[in-house]
Amino acid sequence: MTGSIILIGPMGSGKSTIGRLLAARLRLPYVDTDALIVSHTGVDIPTIFEIEGESGFRERERKIIADLSAQSEPIVLATGGGAVLDPANRRYLRHIGRVIYLDVSVDEQLKRIRHDRNRPLLQNTDLDIRLQTLAEQRNALYQETAHWRVPGDGLRSDQVLRRILRHLQQRTGPIPTRG
Repeated sequence: MTGSIILIGPMGSGKSTIGRLLAARLRLPYVDTDALIVSHTGVDIPTIFEIEGESGFRERERKIIADLSAQSEPIVLATGGGAVLDPANRRYLRHIGRVIYLDVSVDEQLKRIRHDRNRPLLQNTDLDIRLQTLAEQRNALYQETAHWRVPGDGLRSDQVLRRILRHLQQRTGPIPTRG
């Protein structure tokens, strides 16, 4: 699959929000790996974690990403924050299209997700320490996987969107849209 745009980054970096905006702007289908997993299982992500643990969730995520890599239609794809943990996922994501790392600091994440109760990796833990640990585990993987990085600290979603669109146009010429 070529022509797709994949958004990676930590929780609260704006992957879902920016993904929907970008898909609308480019007139491409928007796909969210977490939403696909919920749709296929019929239960929310915290329930999957409770029943199958993180390893069960990651296996489901791997299958979804592998299936998406076999499709030919361009999409805008938002991944879960931990999708890059699996080496196969990193290869698949780069195969699917241009990977953009939405980079935000732990402080910015805290502002954005402090009251979000739908994130199983953040339950029953010191939020600051947990986010810092996840950042230490994942930031190098985001950088390895991405074709480019877009810093998002202190920016609204429309500002990040403009940066992405400007970057896409500079790198690839006029931005193709569908229909």
